[in-house]
Amino acid sequence: QLQLVESGGGLVQPGGSLTLSCAASGFTLDDYGIGWFRQAPGKEREAVSCISSSGGSTNYADAVKGRVTISRDHGKSTFFLQMNSLAPEDTAVYFCAAEYLGGCPRRITSARFDRWGQGTQVTVSS
Repeated sequence: QLQLVESGGGLVQPGGSLTLSCAASGFTLDDYGIGWFRQAPGKEREAVSCISSSGGSTNYADAVKGRVTISRDHGKSTFFLQMNSLAPEDTAVYFCAAEYLGGCPRRITSARFDRWGQGTQVTVSS
């Protein structure tokens, strides 16, 4: 079964940090671009960040720019989302999504991604 698996979510205090991971089961992510999205209760899913299949292009939503870093480990076919200075408004379920030979345009849209993980909960609260 081909699927993406996110991990690393949890409860963190405001100002804290978390690193989310995205790995594939049943296929390799070496030739995929990855997007991270999040969805808070009662809100629409929104883009957080993306990285191209080559790793040469990254983009970030304005809401997280300067606090979040997306990266990939080619050897382990795993992607990461390092999040710092977390605030309560960052509370959401975070999803990773994959696009074969995907780019990373300035405007990140969910429609370009055809594989999605089940999500990992991030809760920022004191």
